[in-house]
Amino acid sequence: MAYLGNPAGTIAVLQKYNFNFQKKYGQNFLIDPGVLDRIIMHANVTKEDCVIEIGPGIGTMTQYLCESAREVVAIEIDKNLIPILEDTLSEYDNVTVINEDVLKVDLNRIAKEKNDGKPIKVVANLPYYITTPIIMGLFESHVPIDSITIMVQKEVADRMQVGPGTKEYGALSLAVQYYAKPEIVANVPPNCFMPRPNVGSAVIRLTRYDKPPVSVIDEKFMFALIRASFNQRRKTLVNGIGNASLTMPKGGKRAGERITKEMVASAIEALSLSPSIRGEALTLAQFAQFADVLLNTD
Repeated sequence: MAYLGNPAGTIAVLQKYNFNFQKKYGQNFLIDPGVLDRIIMHANVTKEDCVIEIGPGIGTMTQYLCESAREVVAIEIDKNLIPILEDTLSEYDNVTVINEDVLKVDLNRIAKEKNDGKPIKVVANLPYYITTPIIMGLFESHVPIDSITIMVQKEVADRMQVGPGTKEYGALSLAVQYYAKPEIVANVPPNCFMPRPNVGSAVIRLTRYDKPPVSVIDEKFMFALIRASFNQRRKTLVNGIGNASLTMPKGGKRAGERITKEMVASAIEALSLSPSIRGEALTLAQFAQFADVLLNTD
């Protein structure tokens, strides 16, 4: 089986299997060998690595990963692609294909079985509609991960690495920057895909921190506050969180009690911030401090 990283190879496979693209799965296959090489390079894949690939499609990037890694686990939701993958990956004995929704797969178990529980690398050309749930699922499930190198919509990549005060800054920015160091390593135009998407893409590498850059008493509580503050991002922090019907978490001084505007205002005052400040103006460190002060409110 020849490499698929070019239009002719991709078209030949699609015609052989009479494959139809599934819009519901957001399928756009890479057809540029240069981009594929750069993804593998920036992911720093070596023969020591176990790599999980999400959404292998017809196996284009999977072939490159099999050449570079010790072990590859490719997770594909579309059952119509499984016979194609069996064909395109038939020359490789270091790949396992799992026909499943990645959000339902026990990635911790895979890391344990395939890599003795040591950190794995994740590489993916992610469907745009499900980028955020996948990234957050990888981080929040505490799968042992060294890095995540993914192709995403350019706008989403920008959102992951921006700071306070920009319109792209939001809950995703803060979550990614809490768990990992984000770095855009390549911009990819629409003509590198089949079918051609309507938007530009970017490859971003998220290098997992050994420990987060800020300390916080209750990580889940902090992220609940962050989400609430950006759900109504034009409102002040007092109104955004005060209107969100959040309750204090278990273990705090006022566990189960609804968080009021007064409690939020008091925490903001304790941090010497403006009473009219919005969530989009707070840094990750400030959100951590805000969560801790609120948690310890008498």
